[in-house]
Order: sequence, then C-alpha cells, then structure tokens
Amino acid sequence: MKIHEYQARQLLSDAGVPVPAGGVIERAEQAAHAYRLVSGGPDGPLAVVKAQVHAGGRGKAGFVKLVRSAREAEDAAKFMLSNRMVSPQTPPEGLPVHKLLLAAGVDIAKEFYLAITTDRTSRRNLLIASAQGGVEIEHVAATNPDAIIKEPIHPLMGLQAHQARRIAYELGFTGKQVGQAVNVMQRLAGLFLARDCSLAEINPLVLTPPSPEFPEGRVLAIDAKFNFDDNALFRQPEIDALFDPTEENANELKAISHGLSYVQLEGNIGCLVNGAGLAMATMDIIKHAGGQPANFLDVGGGASEAAVTEGFRIILSDSAVKGVLVNIFGGIMRCDVIAQAVINAAKEVGFRVPLVVRLEGNRVAEGKALLQAARPELPTMQAADDLGDAARKVVAAVKSAR
Repeated sequence: MKIHEYQARQLLSDAGVPVPAGGVIERAEQAAHAYRLVSGGPDGPLAVVKAQVHAGGRGKAGFVKLVRSAREAEDAAKFMLSNRMVSPQTPPEGLPVHKLLLAAGVDIAKEFYLAITTDRTSRRNLLIASAQGGVEIEHVAATNPDAIIKEPIHPLMGLQAHQARRIAYELGFTGKQVGQAVNVMQRLAGLFLARDCSLAEINPLVLTPPSPEFPEGRVLAIDAKFNFDDNALFRQPEIDALFDPTEENANELKAISHGLSYVQLEGNIGCLVNGAGLAMATMDIIKHAGGQPANFLDVGGGASEAAVTEGFRIILSDSAVKGVLVNIFGGIMRCDVIAQAVINAAKEVGFRVPLVVRLEGNRVAEGKALLQAARPELPTMQAADDLGDAARKVVAAVKSAR
C-alpha cells in the first residue's frame, strides 16, 4: 500500500524526524490562507505547492511550484486541481489531482538520499544512503554506483548508533550535523519496523545553510515516500486508514474485493489464469507470439465459477481488450469443472471478442469435450492444445478482427 507525501511527512514528524511546516488543501480558495500559515505572515517568504498523487515526475510535469505570495499559491493550486498530471510514471491520460501539499520553503545547502527497504538476497532490512540526493536513485545507481552506501540492519538490534555515525561521516556531515543525521537514520529505521514498511524513503534529506539557531545548518526531511506490506495491514489500522482509493485503478480495487489478483496493463489481450507464476508465463508467451497482454489476472488455485465470472467482467470492462486468453491448469480443480465454469461465465457476461481457452491437468479430456459442445452457443470461443497454440490463436484472432 502506498500513501501520499503529506501523510508520509506526518509519520516522520510523529517519529521525531524534523520536517518543514505544511498543510493540505483540496480547493484552490484554501491556498492563500494555507500559504500565510506555513510562511508565517504576509507575502514574500518562499513556499512550495506540490500535487499529491501516487506517481513521480511531478516537478518536470509542472505539478511542483515554488511560490512567494498568497496569489501565486492560489494560481498554482488552480492549475494543479483543474489539470491531469502527465509524466513518464502515469498512464498516458495522466492522473487527476485531488489534494495538494503547501509547505514552507527551505534554503538548501546540500541534498542527500536516505531510504530503508528489504534486501531479499541478504534477508535483512537495508539502509541505502547517498550524497547525491534530489534525483532518482536508479539514475545514481546507473551512472555512479560508488555514490550509493548500503548498510545491513541487524534484525534484532536494529540500526546501531556506530553504523549511523559512520554513514553520516561518509555522506560528508561534520560537527553537530552528524548527530542530527544519526537521529534521522535511527528514527527512520525504527519507523520502518514499527509500521511494517516495505519502503521508507526520504529524498531529499537536506542540510540547510548556517543560521543563528543552527550555526552548522539543520538536517531536514523535505520529501518522503512510504510503501507498506499489505499482509501486515491487519495490525496497522492507523496505516490502513490512510489508504486513498481515488489513487487506485477501479478494476484493481474491484478485483481485490472479490479475492482476485488483477493488474491492468496497456495491451489488448486479456488474460484469465489460475496461479501467479502461470499468469506471468502466459503474458510472456503472448508477447512472444506478437501480442500485448492487457492485464495480469490470477483467479487462484480454486478458480470457482464466481471467480471466473467476475474475472471476465473485470477484463471486459477495459475497452482496450480485443481478445481474451483463458489458461487454466487443473491441479486443485478438475478441468471439466473449470470448463463448465468458463462456459457459464462467458454466457452470463456475454462475449463479443475472441475467446481462446487452454486447459491442462486433471480430467482435461472431459473439459475439452465440454468446450467443443458449447461452440454453437459461444461462436467467438475456440480451444487450444497447449499454451503456445493458445497464444498464437488469440493473437491471430485479435489481428483478424481489426
């Protein structure tokens, strides 16, 4: 599960990590008041208006704007709330913006990257840090991998102070800055564990120029991104309450409510499969045959008629789908039961696009016989001998239907 930046900043603040003042607005007319609150008075101080969406690339898309007056803040809010944000990380049509973060501006002397995630190779949580903050860590890894520091975290003792101090020195912090950086690292590590995170990222973590209050500068978290383990949400009700359904694909939410695993893609061949590994292989074979999968859909090992019917409804609600491939391995379930479920579901939903069904496993001959007998009632349906045959048939059917 993902949350918005303003929610992540609040989690950091509650954990004792210094974060600049900010507020959330949902209407443009709230921007002027919010600007005065975070800037501490009349026009002049720097503030930033940031769209709250679950996608990156906001700055280049024009959805992060620096403002120095209440009027500029309101103009920025009007633009963002009335336009869809389009970036390399959004669908082609972009994403609507429903909320904005308006935060106090900060003078920045240096930017850093700090994150904690799970390293499946070492089977430990891993702290990742870099003195090259403010850019995508993938870009840093590709262009200058030596600039990335990786520190395993002990599963029982957590991130130790001596580890955090060493990393702080490696990042270039000096004097009292080191203590501030250590505090941020250890509190982020504690938050990661306490909230069952799969990713806790601060980018950028910044050092401000010297000031009378902080002669050596201040270490602040400016932007944050948190992902959480969905399987642990039952013990994190406060985190679960932060979920924003408007940021999720409607079909994916519907699938979850019916116990299905669905991810919408950009192709035109729908896939209905039982088993995640088989679903991945099915998408690969479709690509190999020259087609483009429209989705990942795992109906589960049981593959009941109700699940198959709902899966068809979800797949066909995507207007881009021009054909459907059903790939079922009858291990837990018998192929004849699955075949009848597919036939009944197809009749109930109503098929107007090519449907190719491949069955394998327990009682496969009986299942194929049922499919053959149903051909007069379902003229768009055809059976396949194996997965390669199924992929070729559905790709050919979609191309011929154009």
